[in-house]
Amino acid sequence: MGKTAKDLVAAANTVVPKISPERARELIAAGALVVDVREGPELEQTGRVAGALHVPRGMLEFRADPESPYYDDHFVRDRPVIVYCASGGRSALSGQALKELGYQQVYNLGAFGDWADSGGPVEKA
Repeated sequence: MGKTAKDLVAAANTVVPKISPERARELIAAGALVVDVREGPELEQTGRVAGALHVPRGMLEFRADPESPYYDDHFVRDRPVIVYCASGGRSALSGQALKELGYQQVYNLGAFGDWADSGGPVEKA
């Protein structure tokens, strides 16, 4: 029997530490890259973490890989990266993918709503 999506997310959560909005603020102040891996319509509805780079989950590996023609130079392997989504599952999987691509300091902020509810700055997409 194969694994479920729940199994994959649970495994990813063992590799990528979940952080609080407060810890995320500290990392952002120190220069961390914040990446929103939700789909475009989700951003349009809720906005995003102020200053976050939008990279849909399906494009993350291509944007983060310097060998890819789709590489985005915001991604630097020795720069801390914070990922988030709507509930924390896609961001956990994204964080695991970044780790596999050689990014060492990867953190899962989890749900966008947790950030917004904590008073974290939000901007319209």
